[in-house]
Amino acid sequence: MTTGKDFTGSDLAGGRLTIDLAALVANWRHLARLAGSAECGAVVKANAYGCGIERVVEALEHAGCKTFFVALPDEGLRARAIAANARIFVLNGIFSDAVPHFLDANLIPILGSVPEVECWSDAAKIAERPLPCALHFDSGMNRLGLLPRELQRLAADKATMDRFDLQLFMTHYACADDVGHPKTALQREVFVQHAELVPGVAQSTANSAAILQADGHGFDLARPGIALYGGEALNDAPNPMQPVVKLEGRIIQIKKAMKGESVGYGGAETLTRDSRLAYLSVGYADGYPRAASNMGVPMRAVSTAARAAHKGQILKGVGRVSMDMMAFDVTDVPETDIAPGDWLELFGPTIPVDDVARAAGTIGYELLTGLGNRYSREYVR
Repeated sequence: MTTGKDFTGSDLAGGRLTIDLAALVANWRHLARLAGSAECGAVVKANAYGCGIERVVEALEHAGCKTFFVALPDEGLRARAIAANARIFVLNGIFSDAVPHFLDANLIPILGSVPEVECWSDAAKIAERPLPCALHFDSGMNRLGLLPRELQRLAADKATMDRFDLQLFMTHYACADDVGHPKTALQREVFVQHAELVPGVAQSTANSAAILQADGHGFDLARPGIALYGGEALNDAPNPMQPVVKLEGRIIQIKKAMKGESVGYGGAETLTRDSRLAYLSVGYADGYPRAASNMGVPMRAVSTAARAAHKGQILKGVGRVSMDMMAFDVTDVPETDIAPGDWLELFGPTIPVDDVARAAGTIGYELLTGLGNRYSREYVR
């Protein structure tokens, strides 16, 4: 039966995401300033790092962003529905059966292999006109991209090159998150040398980390990703970006447990004092990692578990994160100040997303892109 009610609100959800679009735009503008004379695009793949591709594209286009990067053509179609006039590059290349969708939606494939070059060349023959594309060059990461010898052969193939409206020549750095890593300088040098094979084409190397290094990596087009969404892009360096995503879990129940009793699956944690425990309706089915548990995971001997926050007060996790819930110690919170139905911050302005990621032995990218669809999502401008 259809009731017409909107079932996306937080009154029906056990967890909620608040996405601060103003912070997102501020981060993009900050990165655009660091990029200097280069155009600053935006990477919105993986549902805009869990933030919602439609809302993110809308906010960034309104702020002046004209170029977006997605991983897959279906993401490109979603972005195109919002940004009719933007350039939309598809990072993960193209398959022949997707060609009609690229042409219909004016999506730009980033060609990173000889079969992809041949596929797009064949499409241009049929279309009887040059088709827009970008070339991805493997400067030493050994991931996607044309190898030097493949690029050389392509550049010498005038018939094929004439079928392309080549809009970008790009590469991707393997170690830009480590400031001063020698591999970044080496990849930059290799990229510059081979860019001479495609003169007059806009160049791009700068992901979030390279932009923040502000060390000659801007070229013509910067393409920030994680930094837009407030995550750490550089290792062992202060994070200058504003937090964009706040994850909160709703308290299902608060119960008392005695010193010496165990909590949760496996009896992994034994209480060392009489405690009050708040159970939140969020778990690993929602993308909150079991590895962030306070007990019962191997890494807990060497690192701190994830925490929650209540009105700025940091709360300790207790036991294992379960499929749909987790527990936090609220013993030190006055009983009159917390109740079932209240919300605890799991990451956001008080607890950085990358701190939670470290507690789970992963990175902020994985936490953001793994956020589940059971959360309500609320947008703040």
